Amino acid sequence: MASARTVDDTHLLVVADETIPAEDGDPVSTVAEREFDAELLTASTVETALEILAARPVDCILSLHQLPDARGLDLLERVREREPECPVVLAPSDGDETLASAAIAAGVTEYVPEDRRATDLIAALERALETGRERRERRAQSRQFSAVFDDPETYSWVLAPDGRVRRANAVALEAINATETAVRGQSFADLPWWRCAEAGRTVLEAALERAAAGEVVHREVTQAQIADEDSEATDPHTLEVTIRPVYNDSGTVGSLLARASDVTERVRLEQELRESEELHRVTLNNMTDTVLITNDAGEFTYVCPNVHFIFGYTDEEIHEMGTIDQLLGSDLFDREVLEADGVLTNIECTATDRAGREHTLLINVREVSIQDGTLLYSCRDVTTRKHREEALTALHRTTQKLLYAETDREIADIVVEDAPEILDLEASGAHLFDTDENVLRPAAISPGLKRLHGPLSQRRATTDSIAGGVFVEGQSRFFEDIHDADVLSDPTTDLRSGAFVPLGDHGVFVVGSSQSDAFDDVARELTDLVATTATAALDRVERERTLRERDRELKRRNRELTRLNQINEIIREIDAALVRAETREEIEAAVCERLTSDERFSFAWIGAVDVTDERLVPNAHCGTGRGQDYLDSVSLSLAEGREPAVLTATTRDVTVVSNVVDRLHDELWRSEALAREYQSITSVPLAYDEFTYGVLTVYADQPDAFGEVTRAVLAELGETIAAAIAAVERKQALLTDSRTRIEFDVVDDSFVFSRLAQTVGCVLSFDGGVRLHEDGAAVFATVENADPDAVVDATAELVAVERAQVISGGEPGGNGTVLLELSSPFLALQLADHGVVLHSVEATPEQTRIVVDVPRTVDARASIDVVSNAFSDVALHAKRSVDRTTTRDLRAELLERLTDRQLEVVQLAYYGGYFESPRERSGEAIAETLEISPAAFYRHIRIVQRKLFTILFEELDVPANTA
Repeated sequence: MASARTVDDTHLLVVADETIPAEDGDPVSTVAEREFDAELLTASTVETALEILAARPVDCILSLHQLPDARGLDLLERVREREPECPVVLAPSDGDETLASAAIAAGVTEYVPEDRRATDLIAALERALETGRERRERRAQSRQFSAVFDDPETYSWVLAPDGRVRRANAVALEAINATETAVRGQSFADLPWWRCAEAGRTVLEAALERAAAGEVVHREVTQAQIADEDSEATDPHTLEVTIRPVYNDSGTVGSLLARASDVTERVRLEQELRESEELHRVTLNNMTDTVLITNDAGEFTYVCPNVHFIFGYTDEEIHEMGTIDQLLGSDLFDREVLEADGVLTNIECTATDRAGREHTLLINVREVSIQDGTLLYSCRDVTTRKHREEALTALHRTTQKLLYAETDREIADIVVEDAPEILDLEASGAHLFDTDENVLRPAAISPGLKRLHGPLSQRRATTDSIAGGVFVEGQSRFFEDIHDADVLSDPTTDLRSGAFVPLGDHGVFVVGSSQSDAFDDVARELTDLVATTATAALDRVERERTLRERDRELKRRNRELTRLNQINEIIREIDAALVRAETREEIEAAVCERLTSDERFSFAWIGAVDVTDERLVPNAHCGTGRGQDYLDSVSLSLAEGREPAVLTATTRDVTVVSNVVDRLHDELWRSEALAREYQSITSVPLAYDEFTYGVLTVYADQPDAFGEVTRAVLAELGETIAAAIAAVERKQALLTDSRTRIEFDVVDDSFVFSRLAQTVGCVLSFDGGVRLHEDGAAVFATVENADPDAVVDATAELVAVERAQVISGGEPGGNGTVLLELSSPFLALQLADHGVVLHSVEATPEQTRIVVDVPRTVDARASIDVVSNAFSDVALHAKRSVDRTTTRDLRAELLERLTDRQLEVVQLAYYGGYFESPRERSGEAIAETLEISPAAFYRHIRIVQRKLFTILFEELDVPANTA
């Protein structure tokens, strides 16, 4: 096993019996406590140690003597058999002189018995590890030198400073068919390598002398042969010889390294180049691309060195073809025409290069007379131009197909399918941008791209991917090798060349090849053209889609306007019916009838909450189908039912079901509604101010029949119906004899009567008489236990009181009446809107008692809610039924006949003490308060009295003696 420490790949193997616990001071504990610059390996037996030694290099071995399967001395002997130089430290626990002698004889590196100090063991281990490192470094350097020295392409020798051979590599020995023993010790300059060289000995001796002086020397030596005296001579060879000094530790030259490379071919080419200089001057003047020269038989006499750019062959390989017919084909031109014209230009032909690729060439043929050549061929490669023309033709066909594409995906499929033909690249694909989720989704992929790369992945429109970055930045990116990209989603892709081109705001076009550097200028231009064409098609489809969406929106709005006109017509009819209605039943019946007339809606009904049974009770319904049967089949319980009308009654919010089929099996009422062809529903509360008079629910025979405008109109209709019902109930409230009287105890400093009673410390009461005016109301309040002037003074700090004045009283500690002009809102006005009468108010410094009368036709619970919502702390004190004493309400009848001014005058006269005996205030004083003349005051008093007596004695069936 190995420890976690690894430093400089140095390994220390500790061999010890693991069954014996380590003790302080023994070799194992010493090694465990010491931080050595080595990886620690452990073994418990000799066999395990030898397996580790065979599996990996070890720089030092520390072994105990007593091991489970042998002794440390045995391990030492077996290690020496395998690794003679491996440092071994033996640390026996019971060593003696005999064991020490045996260990030294076996080649132990360090011997440290147990009675020696731990520091001795550490020092011994460090020395042994250093020895192992040096041995490993020497081996590495030796291997490196051997790799260079034994280069099969180069002759190498190690020489003494005086030039005698110490060592030669195999290539050098094979060249002269000799052994290393045969050449060792001989002078390098006298060896067979240089015997046939011109001035070889003289040149090499001078070079050796300069190298021994510390200079690196380069020389070229040409020899007729590289062989011994018994070998057959070969063609001349030119060797480039380099001799460099090698310094020893003392800084002096200890040896020389000589190396020789065969540069015969290079020399030959240089010579041929010089010899053909005149030929090149002639050919270069006529060369457009590649130049070939043949004799009359078509055999090559000259091949331009750049021939490989077109054909991929070297000039030697072209020569080996024999004739030009093998390269360009036979019957390239008519020889008689050439003889007549002397030159033929722009002959188009197709040739195949070494890789099997076809090239389109334009050939110019000219008669010449150069050395053995008679025909000069100038070849221009127009493959790229031809490919561009063919690509543009294919792109034109693609553009025609794109004209008829109707969707983004269809465009992507066409472009990806045609791209390989246009661009001559096997891989293509396209991402389209999803604006809803801000991602690039794969839209199309060619078989070639799927084979090389696999399926395209969805990408976020961010710079975390190549496609995302190209889309965000709007700039094309071309890669000679896509593996060099800064962000690469799949490093295992077989794609090499790659191009990512944005398709405007629509997505990204991807093309690629398994070959590197596949995008030249023409390929890039064509790729941009394909992307531009696709972008234009996508723009067209988007414009057409936008126009279609606008057309659909206009049609939808027209349908909505038509529906709205129908709704407005219904509303006008309903408004007219509400004006004519005298009772709540007539209102509810008229609404349901108008909503379902002419099959505008399938069914409509109005229901009210039964407080006792806590369920919704139908009051009126009308429509086609089996509406009553539907109401009988569903639960209208407020606690159990989930029918839309019940939800509205519970929440007092509008409920809309756009499609009854949604969650059909989750709620029973949906299947019942669908069975009667009710497919969409809207339910609105009939609410006015704080009162709710029920729920209006409308059903349609098609989904999504209730648009936003229709919902809004129906919601407003609900308020209108509620207001009409409230008005009818107010009218009926004036005629009813029976009513519910409810008393409340209120603690709220914000209520004007409570605030004044607390501030002044009095009892302030109000008998319910209210005079309305444009901005609020005027009430007469009775003051007890306080000066009325103090009450008037206290109102100066109250925003709710616009004006106050004393009507009667004013004596210190006495009682009186004050007139309070109150701003809106005022509780009496809120209650009156729903037919509820504020009967009285009595405020003390501790609390306020409020009494209201609720007619039988008005929901008492809603009246309680109005009062409860108006104050912070309200407690219901009492609730009882009361009856009027006459068949008609004398007070209501009188108030209907009095003008506001007459009511104001008579109230001020009454509360001002004018009718007391004796009178507390004269008519002139009250007239002055009212800012009218005394005559006008007396005239108003007489008119009021006459109207009162007319009702009392002429219109009411009251006996003359009735009090």
